[in-house]
Amino acid sequence: IFFRSTTRLHMMATSGIAPPVAAKKPHTLQFGHVDGENRGPKPMDPPIETEDVYYWMRDDDRSNPEVIAHLNAENDYTTAMTKSLEPFQEQLYKEMKGHLQETDEDYPYPHGDYLYYTKTEEGKSYKVHCRRPAAGGPEEVVLDENVEAEGLPYFEVGTVKPSPTHQKLVYTVDTKGHEDYQMVIKDLQTGARIETVPGQCSGEAEWGDDEHLYYLRRDENHREYQVWRHQLGADTGDVLLLEETDGLFTVDIYKSQSGRFLMADVESKETTETAILDLETDGPTGAFQVLQKRKFGVKYDVGHRGEFLYMRTNRGSEAQNFTILCRPVAEAAAAWQPLEGFAYDAKRYVTRVLCLKDHLAVFGRQDGFTKMWVLAMGEQGHVVEKCTEVAFEAFPCTVQCSVNKLFDTHTVRVGYQSLVDPESVVDVDLNTLEKVVRKQKQVPNYDRSLYSTCVIHAKARDGTEIPVSIHYRKDLHKEGRPEPLMLYGYGSYGACMDPRFRIADLSLVDRGVVHAVANIRGGGEMGMGWYEDQGKYFTKMNTFTDFIDVADHLVSQKWTTPDQMAIHGRSAGGLLIGAVVNMRPDLCKVALAGVPFVDVMCTMRDPSIPLTILEWEEWGNPNERDYYDYMNQYSPVDNVTAQHYPAIFVTAGLHDPRVAYWEPAKWVAKLRDLKTDDNLVLLKMDMVAGHFSASDRYKYLRETAIDYAFVLEQLGLAPK
Repeated sequence: IFFRSTTRLHMMATSGIAPPVAAKKPHTLQFGHVDGENRGPKPMDPPIETEDVYYWMRDDDRSNPEVIAHLNAENDYTTAMTKSLEPFQEQLYKEMKGHLQETDEDYPYPHGDYLYYTKTEEGKSYKVHCRRPAAGGPEEVVLDENVEAEGLPYFEVGTVKPSPTHQKLVYTVDTKGHEDYQMVIKDLQTGARIETVPGQCSGEAEWGDDEHLYYLRRDENHREYQVWRHQLGADTGDVLLLEETDGLFTVDIYKSQSGRFLMADVESKETTETAILDLETDGPTGAFQVLQKRKFGVKYDVGHRGEFLYMRTNRGSEAQNFTILCRPVAEAAAAWQPLEGFAYDAKRYVTRVLCLKDHLAVFGRQDGFTKMWVLAMGEQGHVVEKCTEVAFEAFPCTVQCSVNKLFDTHTVRVGYQSLVDPESVVDVDLNTLEKVVRKQKQVPNYDRSLYSTCVIHAKARDGTEIPVSIHYRKDLHKEGRPEPLMLYGYGSYGACMDPRFRIADLSLVDRGVVHAVANIRGGGEMGMGWYEDQGKYFTKMNTFTDFIDVADHLVSQKWTTPDQMAIHGRSAGGLLIGAVVNMRPDLCKVALAGVPFVDVMCTMRDPSIPLTILEWEEWGNPNERDYYDYMNQYSPVDNVTAQHYPAIFVTAGLHDPRVAYWEPAKWVAKLRDLKTDDNLVLLKMDMVAGHFSASDRYKYLRETAIDYAFVLEQLGLAPK
């Protein structure tokens, strides 16, 4: 059964206001071997050719007048078709803003001789970074983002880090939304800028000492591939320390918690190789040394404490959910050995190891949810004296490592939240396991007692149990009575959609909408096998069918009906939405797709598009026959057909480097051309933002209010 919309927007859709009609210009796409292009190791030869009549929408410079005119026309149409919702959008915005503690201050974290924190002020869009002496003293403003952002339509800070002596600051800023950052160095004693480093960087930076910085540069495909050293005030130019030429790999840098080592992780979706620079022995001008050469399928990262290095690794297929190995720092030729007292457990997924002077704080997952273990270490660095799980009361909840800058400490700070509990800052005593809540985020006009959360399981078509996190307002919910429901999903990259509190969702739940999150395969909620074995490459279809099966389960168990259901996903979650509405257009009343990765085949064939080569180890390479056939089954743009579709609201950013704007633009054009119903398909293109929507916190809430007004109107929950 397909449900026809009877909303005001449906009446607008049939009122004679015509949507933009994209021109069709034949263009041949080639899948397989192309002279002079990197199409992977096994491209088809001869290549397969297909036609893409909307290929002309691609403009790498974002300046083609015809393209810009088309996108502006899409925005004008969306504005016209949602004009009647503007009062409701404003109402939702005020509600969301009413739950925002506009003037607020994070609980400070110790770092050197200071306590650092950020704060926000009513009416100001961005954070203010501050510190004060730990021994007592006045507040110092380290960086006021509002001052830096003045007059700019987009402003995003990548990193903010004080130097080892805390006398200087490095910060990186993106003013275009394209994730290209400028690196700025500031004197914290005078407040003056010391330098603006020429060129663009990735947004990440690390100090060696107060005179040396390390940062990353990107290639023409937006891939982090070089590590550079910058010396403050030097006339000799920056020094290239490491370069990765394989297009499958990117480079990342970070310092060990001890501060002794600078790590450079060279990693693909399947493989890692880490090089370290010993700042204590070799100084900031030293060279990187590879710890363990790359081997396909082996992933790892490294930490340090005392005389030992600690490796979190999957050992290839031997420890898919990761184990911890160690070896002495001084014995470079020594074999890595298992950490005694913390044996590999296939049911426990280790996601992070925080190395401290006397402990290892281990974060991970078990039974689908986040966990924390404390390993008390003795004098022998390879032996765990005691392993204890830290218990947290609420369930389901999310526990994650927070900001921890100290090495010689017996306290670890974690963040703790659920779908109905705002985030708390909790300090855990590693000796006693005592937990002290330092601060819970204040949410005005919110009564926790009115809301409830639970986890149910839906059976997929192959019998696999799919966890679903649900929350709702108790006084508006009645078991066994179908109710409006928003189902969210992602299901890619092994990313986990853990329970998180979002003030915007209160505008749904307070209107009787049940909010559900499907932890489908392709994510990492149930461990790496949930991703690597069951939701990637040639098992990717599980991601889409799991979501459909969850939705059908919610209907069969009378949580909702198709005519009361909305579905939502962003980025790779937008791919999910695009695939699902092709496969089961009757599943829901309305779909919300943010920056959706929908032109899978065209994008993944083309190595000139930023990040494409990297993604071959996520989705597969459609220039190879097997992947061509498999990916072609679900690529949303390629599977739009002449059938009824639900109402669809699509958002995107012109400067998005991750999912290019032309993907959602092409998808919307093809949907309008082929679909057989009169439900709305709208595209809202942010002409100044990138992948992560608005950087201004107030504008972000306004954008969300526009999204949710459309959804609620389609569900019949907007004011009459």
